[in-house]
Amino acid sequence: MSKRFAKRLLSLLISILLVHAVAFMMVRSTRGGPFDEERSLSPQVRVALEQRYGLDDPLAVQYLRAVGGLLRGDFGPSLRYRDTQVSELLADALPISLALGGGALLLALLIGIPAGLLSASKRHPLGAGIAATCSTLLLAIPNFVIAGVVVALFSFRLGWLPPAGFGQLRHLLLPWLCLALPLAAQIALLVRARTTETLQGAAVRSAVAQGLAPAVLLKRYVLRPSLTPVLAFLGPATAALLTGSLVIEQVFALPGLGTFFVQAALARDYTLALGVTVVYTALLGSCTLIADLLMAKLDPRVEALS
Repeated sequence: MSKRFAKRLLSLLISILLVHAVAFMMVRSTRGGPFDEERSLSPQVRVALEQRYGLDDPLAVQYLRAVGGLLRGDFGPSLRYRDTQVSELLADALPISLALGGGALLLALLIGIPAGLLSASKRHPLGAGIAATCSTLLLAIPNFVIAGVVVALFSFRLGWLPPAGFGQLRHLLLPWLCLALPLAAQIALLVRARTTETLQGAAVRSAVAQGLAPAVLLKRYVLRPSLTPVLAFLGPATAALLTGSLVIEQVFALPGLGTFFVQAALARDYTLALGVTVVYTALLGSCTLIADLLMAKLDPRVEALS
């Protein structure tokens, strides 16, 4: 492990602590509390609940307790789901969100990279024009609008796929598509721009003049530099998937991190909101680190992290 990688890892840990501190202050500064919606509670029961969860302690004491739990990987009990630890909820929801985001990212790469290469090609002008136009349109359409269209078409019109729920692989196909299409459009535009620049380079023109086969030309001279901006984009792409999954999980009723985050915000479940925020931050930072490592491996001009 290089010093550069260790420094980035330390920076990620500090970022998690800072995000945790800011999120803690934000959730505690909002009006109301986690027990305000339970109108039937007597004042004595409300006081007993606050004492049980330590909400009657000074704010500084609560923060130090939250930091201690974070360092141990323990976010404490959920205030909305009684007798349930936040870590248990996250352990159930995290695989669903990872499957949703990972599948959408893979689908976006499978669609976006070929579409970008096609749109930069002069051998197929019609396909290039269609790919470029579709990429531009998909960037302008929010994913929840795409969700409404695909549900109306594939669920209600054709009856091929379920409109919501979770339990089988077929429940993830439409959410994958909704998250992947806007991301694939961005990837296609990145690949198109870099491929067009590469095709105009002296090395490619020389290879074409020598009669090099198109497949060999693509593999040897075009594909590697075209993928470099895609790898650099993986960090922001992960952020887009995480934020987009908040809406998509609600639309398709998937019990992932996004659903718990929305429910925690509505119910003022402090511990659950902090837990989901920390997990999101750790996922985003880890994916950015991995993207940097892959980019350094692919492009020798980038300083390696290891």
